[in-house]
Amino acid sequence: MTNTHFDSCIEACNQCAAACMHCASACLKESDVNMLARCIALDLDCAEICRTAAGLMARDSDFAVSICMVCAEACDVCAEECERHAAMDHCRLCAEACRRCATECRDMGAAAGHVQRSGESPQPTAH
Repeated sequence: MTNTHFDSCIEACNQCAAACMHCASACLKESDVNMLARCIALDLDCAEICRTAAGLMARDSDFAVSICMVCAEACDVCAEECERHAAMDHCRLCAEACRRCATECRDMGAAAGHVQRSGESPQPTAH
């Protein structure tokens, strides 16, 4: 059973991870894979970070808020890259999932009282 205060964020992270994996797979089937290399790499990184964030939230880890702030950043970067290729449905849908996930992760961090300043290292938040 998950912690209900994280449910919405966990769901967004899991949906984003799935969208990123689908996007990476679909990009590999496009005719100009080299043009999509950065998109594929970011999709894979974002999916991994999203899965990690969801797992940490599910176990109410002290590091959940910190990893969610990193997850939001990864989602933003991935979304920006996918938006460059938004003519492809898989990239457009991935960008949308990344934007939703970034918002959920930031909202969760704000609810936990975590405000990360530029250049600040994430710190675990006590529960």
